[in-house]
Amino acid sequence: MMEIFENLESEVRGYIRNFPVVFDRAEGANLYDTDGHRYIDFFSGAGALNYGHNHPALKARLIDYIERNGITHSLDMGSRAKAEFMERFRDVILSPRGMDYRIQFPGPTGTNSVEAALKLARKVTGRKKMISFTNAFHGMTLGALSVTGNSFKRNGAGIPLTMNEVMPFSGYFGEGVDTIEYMDRLLADAGSGIDMPAAVIVETVQAEGGINVADTEWLKQLEALCRRYEMLLIVDDIQAGCGRTGSFFSFEEAGIQPDIICLSKSISGYGLPMALTLIRPQHDIWDAGEHNGTFRGNNPAFVTATAALDFWETGEFESQIAVRSEILRKSLIALANGYPDAFSTVRGRGMIQGLVCSRDDLAKTISHAAFKRGLIHETAGVDDQVAKFMPPLTIEQSELEAGLELLRAAVRDVLGAPHTSLDEAV
Repeated sequence: MMEIFENLESEVRGYIRNFPVVFDRAEGANLYDTDGHRYIDFFSGAGALNYGHNHPALKARLIDYIERNGITHSLDMGSRAKAEFMERFRDVILSPRGMDYRIQFPGPTGTNSVEAALKLARKVTGRKKMISFTNAFHGMTLGALSVTGNSFKRNGAGIPLTMNEVMPFSGYFGEGVDTIEYMDRLLADAGSGIDMPAAVIVETVQAEGGINVADTEWLKQLEALCRRYEMLLIVDDIQAGCGRTGSFFSFEEAGIQPDIICLSKSISGYGLPMALTLIRPQHDIWDAGEHNGTFRGNNPAFVTATAALDFWETGEFESQIAVRSEILRKSLIALANGYPDAFSTVRGRGMIQGLVCSRDDLAKTISHAAFKRGLIHETAGVDDQVAKFMPPLTIEQSELEAGLELLRAAVRDVLGAPHTSLDEAV
């Protein structure tokens, strides 16, 4: 069956090269190929499956909606499914956090949300340039690529990517350099050659860029910088949001108030395409139809997204994420300590964690070895130098520990026995 992909699908295909089987079904944290082999999923659809595969509560709502002939496609017309989602999102997510935002449905994917945010920031401020950060990733369309750092991705555009200033991310030069002060100096100096930007776009955790975590104080200072120079603050929470770092929004710990928030991936809760651009009301100055798209009204996604919000009605789910996060992080720290020549550190927050590898191609080699043993995880960073782990937030503790044991076995396959017992290496 693999021949059809090799003979007919474009060479641009990517993940299938890392995981060369044909998958047939999935449940929870488990994937099964056409031969019935089981794989524990520490990939979660690159963050689109925070609640696992085919969660029964979400699936039941979706099946019921389809069986009663609920509308599937509605552009941006009113639908019951859309209204119910917005009401629940307001009542469960926004209002309890004291957040006042308008909801824009920009199109079905994360890059659509970013494009809308960039366009709106320019419209609000009348300025043209953006500020983005080293190692950022915001999507594959031209506007999103212009604020992306990865040269491989950028080169695919085929044209110069302009209208952006790249600044050093939190910790980029090490702990001794204040990158906010660096930006402040450039913006304040009329001789710096920097045109005053419309907005700053930032990920609190640079997931694709190598799981680089922004310091909480750095984020607060970044917000203050934006206010000082009347720039909008855009937080791209597409991969780090929807609970991946523990809280629903990844920036909650920092206590900041972005002007615009980009959400996608797990907002539908089920892997169905859906994206939101959240806009503070004073910035919602779009003219009707000024930014549109055919697939903004994906009603099955509204249905599952509404069902997924049930997880967030109380703090119990966050507490469960915290327990699982601690198990994941401690296990990775033990691996790093057990193989000090191979791994330099562990980076991440919540249920997005990474082993930073000291050797070229080691992260990929471990990923291949893990796949052979029945564990799926990906790599991150411009040189794929980080082994990246994103289990479903809902994964059972026994499955999490089983996946971690497969990882330990894969590392032993590649590197041999650890320097110290992994039980003692935390």
